[in-house]
Amino acid sequence: MSTPETPEEPRSADDGTPAEGAQVSEAEAELAAQRLERERIERRKAERQGPIEAGAKLSGTAADLLAAVRAVESGEKPPATVFAEARPAPRRPAPEPVRRAPVVPEGPAAPAEGTVGEVREVLTRGGAPAALAAPAAALGEDAADLLREDPWQLLRVPGVRPEQADGFARALLGGEAGPDDERRGRALTVWLLEQAAAAGHTVLETAALTEALGRQGVPGPEDAVRNAIAEGDVLVFQDAVGEAVGEDEEQPVRVLVGLERCALAEESLADGLARLINSAPKQDGAAEEWERAASAAEGSAADLIRAASGHGLVLHTGGEAALAEPAALLNAAHGMGLRAWAATHSPVGRERFASRVDGPAVATVAGLLSGAEGPGRDPEGALAVDLLVVLDAPQLDVETAALLSESLPDGARLVLSGDPAVLWSVGPGRVFADLLAARACPQIASRRPDPGPLGELVSGIGVGELLQVEAPEKEVVIVPVRDAGEAVHRTVQLVADSVPRALGVPAEETQVITPGHGGAVGTRVLNAALKERLNPGPGRFAGFDPGDRVAWSPAPGRTLPGRVVGADGQGLRLDCVGETVVVPRDRVEQTVRHGWALTAHQAVGARWPAAVVVLPGDAVPALSRPWIYTAFSRADRHLSVVHGVDQALQRAVAEVLAKPRTTRLPVLLAPQLPGAAD
Repeated sequence: MSTPETPEEPRSADDGTPAEGAQVSEAEAELAAQRLERERIERRKAERQGPIEAGAKLSGTAADLLAAVRAVESGEKPPATVFAEARPAPRRPAPEPVRRAPVVPEGPAAPAEGTVGEVREVLTRGGAPAALAAPAAALGEDAADLLREDPWQLLRVPGVRPEQADGFARALLGGEAGPDDERRGRALTVWLLEQAAAAGHTVLETAALTEALGRQGVPGPEDAVRNAIAEGDVLVFQDAVGEAVGEDEEQPVRVLVGLERCALAEESLADGLARLINSAPKQDGAAEEWERAASAAEGSAADLIRAASGHGLVLHTGGEAALAEPAALLNAAHGMGLRAWAATHSPVGRERFASRVDGPAVATVAGLLSGAEGPGRDPEGALAVDLLVVLDAPQLDVETAALLSESLPDGARLVLSGDPAVLWSVGPGRVFADLLAARACPQIASRRPDPGPLGELVSGIGVGELLQVEAPEKEVVIVPVRDAGEAVHRTVQLVADSVPRALGVPAEETQVITPGHGGAVGTRVLNAALKERLNPGPGRFAGFDPGDRVAWSPAPGRTLPGRVVGADGQGLRLDCVGETVVVPRDRVEQTVRHGWALTAHQAVGARWPAAVVVLPGDAVPALSRPWIYTAFSRADRHLSVVHGVDQALQRAVAEVLAKPRTTRLPVLLAPQLPGAAD
C-alpha cells in the first residue's frame, strides 16, 4: 500500500399477489416468485419416495439419530420428512413478465385483526412486547393457541432470542417451564439451524448442533435433535465421506441435520445443474459461427466463447476488467441470433454492465426471476433464453440458484461469472465456490487483470499479500487514526472536502464502507455524522429528509442504493437507480437506512468512483481477507483507507480466510456427473 498521506491531498473515490392491471414493483414480483417457490417445495415434498438407505456402521449420536429416523419410518411417532432421492420436479408455470413503473407493495397480507388481538393478549400475559403481535400472528390463524401450548414457538418470530422466549414461557407456564422441556429443545434446534442458515450453512453436522444446544442450556441435546427429527421439524440425512478402507468395510458417513427449505433447494439445484452439465446445448448457431466468433475475440474471451459453444454450464472467474469477456460472449451470441441475457446482483451492476453489451440484454437476478425484467417466460414457464450469463455469481445462495437452474429451458447454456475472492452470499450456501471445487464443468480463468495501483493492490490481497503499491496520482491514500472519534472526523472530511477538491469526485459518488452497523464507527454513527455535514435536516419523515442517501432493503439480503426525493401520505419516496419507489410508512423503519456508509456485504455487486474504507480499532474481529478484498475493490478511481487497526490489517489479509460453510451441493452433484458410475 502507499505511504501515509494527509487527507487533504489526494489527487486522483409480501406474499401479495397483484390484482390484474395493477402496477407491480420488483420487490412485489419477487415476493410472488417466493410464493411460487414455496408451492414448488410443497409439490416436491409430496413426491418424496422413501427414506435413505442406512447401510453404514454408525455409533454414538449418529447411530441414535439414525435410530430416530427408523422409528419415524416404522410409525412410532408422527412421521418426519426425511431427506431422500426424488424425481426432478415438473417445471412450475410462471406469470407473464410485468414491466410497469414500480410501486413498492404494502407487503404480505396482514393477519386478521382478531388474530392479532388474540396474540397480543397472550403476549401481554407472558410479559412480551405488544409490538410482536403482528409478526407473531403470521404463525397462523391459531397462533394464539400455539403460543399458549408451546410458548417457545415465539422463537419463530424474527429477532426473538432464546432468553426472551424462556422468560415468556416461564410467565405462561410457571413451574412447568424448565430447561429440559421437550418443546424448548425442539424449538431451539430449529432456531439454531435458522441462525446457521443466516451464517451461510445449509446443514450442520450433528456434533456441532448438539454442542450449540448444550451452550443454550439444553440438558439432553441429542434427545432434542431426535425429537425435532421425529416431529418433522428438521431433516436428517447422511453423506458418504471418503472411501471404504477395505472390501469388507462400509463407506464412512457423516450425519447432518438441516432445515427443509435449505435441503430441498440444494437438492433441486444439484438436479438442475446436472441437467445442464449432462445435456448438449441447442446448436442454434452452427459450429462454424461459434468458431468465427471465438477467432474474432482475444485471449480468455475466445476461450469463454468456445467453452460456451459446446457446454450447458461454464464457470468464468475474474475481476472488474474481466467483465469484458462475458460481454464479448453476449455480443457474439446476439450476432448469431440467440436469445442471450445477463443478470447481475444489483441495479448498479446492471447499469454498469449494460454499457458493455449490444441492446437491452441485462437484468438483475431478482428482476429476471420475478418477471419484472428480462425476456419473460415461454409457455412452459421457462425463461425465454438460449444463453444466460449470471454475473456476481458468488452472491448466489442455494435458493436463488435453484430457481435459476430450474427456470432454464432444455438446451440452454448457463455461464456463471464472478470474482471468487469476494464475500460469499448473504443467504445459505456457497454455490460458486462449491462448483469451482467440484470441477464438474469447464472453468475459464480470465487473464485480464484490473489495471493500475488499485488493481495491483486488490490482486495482492486476493493471494494473501498486502502490497506497498506505487500510487503517483494518489489512487490509494492511507489516513492513520488513533481512536473512534478521529476516524469519524477524518471520514467526514474525506467525503465532504478532500476527495471532491483533489479529485473532482462529488460526495454523492463517494461511498463509505465500514465493517458493521453498530459500534463507535459503524454505519449508524457514520451516517449520522455524514448527514449532519452533507444534508442537515430535522428528519421530517421517520428520520429522513429529501436529498438523503439511503440503502433500501426490499427483501432480506438485498440492498438497493437510493436517494430520498420526498414523502407524503403514502410513504417515503425514493429514487433507486433511476426508478421511483414508494416505501409505505409502516415499512420505512425496517427497510430503509441512511446510505452514505454501508457494510461490505451491502456494497458487493456495485462500484463507485471513490471509496473510503473505515477500519476502526474495534473492527479487528470482523476483518478477513474476503472482507478487505471486497471493500477495497469497490473503488474505481480512488481508495482512502481510514486506518486504525495497526498490524491487524496485514494479518487479516495473510491469515484470516472465509469462514467455512457446511453444504451438501458437491455430494449431491457428484453421483449425477459423467463417469460417476465408474
